[in-house]
Amino acid sequence: MNIQVGDIGHIIQLAIAPVFLLTGVCTNLVVLTNRLARIIDRSRVLEDRLDIGYSDAYLNELDVLYRRSHLINVSITLSTACGLLICLVIAMLFWGDITNISLDKYIAGMFVVAMLALIGSFYYLLREIFIASAAMRAHRHVRRPAK
Repeated sequence: MNIQVGDIGHIIQLAIAPVFLLTGVCTNLVVLTNRLARIIDRSRVLEDRLDIGYSDAYLNELDVLYRRSHLINVSITLSTACGLLICLVIAMLFWGDITNISLDKYIAGMFVVAMLALIGSFYYLLREIFIASAAMRAHRHVRRPAK
């Protein structure tokens, strides 16, 4: 196993694209965790209000928040799995090139699974956004006509 400087440069060139993808996945995780934090904050406020007095409106909103938090949690799980798989792809690129072991099929397979996880993450994020938008429209106040 005699590694030359040119070989390392070639390996780094191969790993650049997945690293940029990993940056995008991390940005997606930031968005997802911020959305989850806002859902948790709102649910705590509603639960505190429910401790004071019963309200069907608060319970209905909590139900929507629980559905949204479940979807966001699934999306976070899928994005994290995608990030892990991309890291494994990068590691396998280095490992395969250093050891001259043919890992092409494994790398391609892991990359495809990573993309499926990312697609799933975006799908669940989109579902959560649709639920949030529908709930917002349902609670919209109507303007009163001017007198």
